[in-house]
Amino acid sequence: MKHRTSMVVLLGALVSLGAWAQEPLTAVPEPFQRFDPASPFAISYADLDVLLKTMVVDVGRSNRDKADPTQAKVGTRMKMSVNRSTISEGNRFYFEEFKGNEDNQKLLLSMRSSLEQIPSEVPLEYLSRNEQLAYWLNLYNVTLLGEIVKVYPQRSLKKLLTGRNSILAQKLLTVAGIPLSLNDIQYTILKQNYNNDPLIMYGLYQGIIGGPNIRKRAYTGANVYRLLENNAVEFVNSNRGTYAESEDVFRVSSLYERNAGYFSNFDSDLNAHLLKYIEGDERARLLANPRIKPNIEDWTVTDVYGTYRDIGASSSTSSAALLDAVQNVFGGGEGGNVATSGNLSAAASQVQAKSPVLDRFSPEMLDYLHEIKAKEAETNLSRGTVTVEELGTAEEQKQQQERDPESDRDQ
Repeated sequence: MKHRTSMVVLLGALVSLGAWAQEPLTAVPEPFQRFDPASPFAISYADLDVLLKTMVVDVGRSNRDKADPTQAKVGTRMKMSVNRSTISEGNRFYFEEFKGNEDNQKLLLSMRSSLEQIPSEVPLEYLSRNEQLAYWLNLYNVTLLGEIVKVYPQRSLKKLLTGRNSILAQKLLTVAGIPLSLNDIQYTILKQNYNNDPLIMYGLYQGIIGGPNIRKRAYTGANVYRLLENNAVEFVNSNRGTYAESEDVFRVSSLYERNAGYFSNFDSDLNAHLLKYIEGDERARLLANPRIKPNIEDWTVTDVYGTYRDIGASSSTSSAALLDAVQNVFGGGEGGNVATSGNLSAAASQVQAKSPVLDRFSPEMLDYLHEIKAKEAETNLSRGTVTVEELGTAEEQKQQQERDPESDRDQ
C-alpha cells in the first residue's frame, strides 16, 4: 500500500511538472535577463543568410493595387479564391522546395538546433541587447519555418497559428535548459527586455501574407533595428497592413489586435504608432482620427506557386538549389571559406551540423569567454561557492587543471 501511495504521489508530481512546463512564461527567466552593453562580440548567421538569400523572393513595396480576378484553369470550372487586395503583397518563401525533400528539411532542422544550443554554450549575458534581439528573432523565424514545412502544402495557416493548440503556444524549444514556446519569446522575453516596443513584432515572421515580411538576410546586432524599421514601413504602407475604408473607418491588420499588449490605449496608441511609418493618402486619412477597425486578414501561406500567380522575380527552382548554394559557401571551395554551423557533407547529400554552436563565434570571442569563466571559477573558489563550468573541450579543461594543480585539492 505504501508503494502504491508513493507511486501515485510520484505520478502526480510528474503530471504537475508537465503542466507547469506547458504554462506560458510570465517573467523573463534569469539566464535571459542580463546583457553587456559594451560587448564587441557577434553571432555568425552565414548559414541562415544562404538559406534566406536562396529561398526568399522579395516582391518589393506594395503599390496598393488590387490583383486581377483569378481565372478558372483550362478544363475545369474551379478557380482559386484569393484576397485580391493582398494576394500580390509580402515576400515569399520557397516552401515548395522542402515538400518531400529530406535533405532540405534536415538542413533547416540543423540550423534551428544550432541556434537553440547557443545560450547553453555561450551565455547571452556576454552579448549586447541588439545582438540578443537578433538572436531571438532568428531563432523564432527558423523555428516557425520548420513547423510550416511540416504541414505544407496546407494553404491557410489560421488553425496552425491561432487557438489553444497553436504552434505558437507549444513548448517547441529548450533554450539554456528552459522550455520555451514562440509566444514565450515574443510576449515575455522580447516584450519585457525591450520595453514593450511594438517595432519588435515586425521581425517575427508568421508565414502568412497577412503578417510581416521574411527578409532575404538574417538579423544581426548591427542591422536589426534598420531591418525592423524597413519591415514596419513596408507593412504599414500595404493593403494587408492598413486601409482607409471611409472617412470614418480606418481598417488595420488583425496583427495589431493580436498584439494589443503593445498598445495600452489601443486606438490612440496604435494611431500614434502607425503615424511614425504611414505615408501618402492613407496618412492624411489617419490624421483625421477615424475609428480603427482591426479586421484585415490574409492567412494564406507565403509560398511561391501555391497561389497560382506570377511574381515576376527570379530564383532557383531546382530541388537541389538550397543544398548547392550552401555547399558553395561552406563546402571549402575556392577561397577556403570558414564554416559556421551549416557545414554540409557531400556524401549522399546528407546535411550534417559539424561544430554546430561554437563555430558561430570568432576565436577572439571564445578566448575572451574562457578568460571570463576562469575568473568566475577562481572567484567562486575563493568564496567557497560552486564553480562555474568552463566553456571548452575536455582537453582544454585538462590543460587548465595541469596549469593549476591546486584547484582540485581546493575543492
